[in-house]
Amino acid sequence: MNIAYWIIAVPLALFYSYAGTLKAIRSRDQLRPMMAWVDLMPLPALRALGAVEILGAAGLVLPPLTGIVPRPAAYAAVGFVLLQAGAIAVHLRGGDRRITLNAALIVIAAAAVWPATRL
Repeated sequence: MNIAYWIIAVPLALFYSYAGTLKAIRSRDQLRPMMAWVDLMPLPALRALGAVEILGAAGLVLPPLTGIVPRPAAYAAVGFVLLQAGAIAVHLRGGDRRITLNAALIVIAAAAVWPATRL
């Protein structure tokens, strides 16, 4: 079960670390070509979203890696499921029907929840 968790969690954490860092440091103009929805939310909210993604990625990896209270990894995975559900709502509200990546991320994060509870 431990190997299954790491196979799921590491790529998910890398993705959210990258995406969160982009949202935290880049300008709207730099983000707009890859994230058309950035104009739908205030810049401080965008920066906060980036910070949440970075912290969630750390929450997927650090607790099980250190072995100290691994339970937060499951909470981080559930948080990513909820985050992507909100992302789908934002995309659809903005008229963007490209939600395939968001749906895939929900499935991957949901798949990480059960092995995370077994760590």
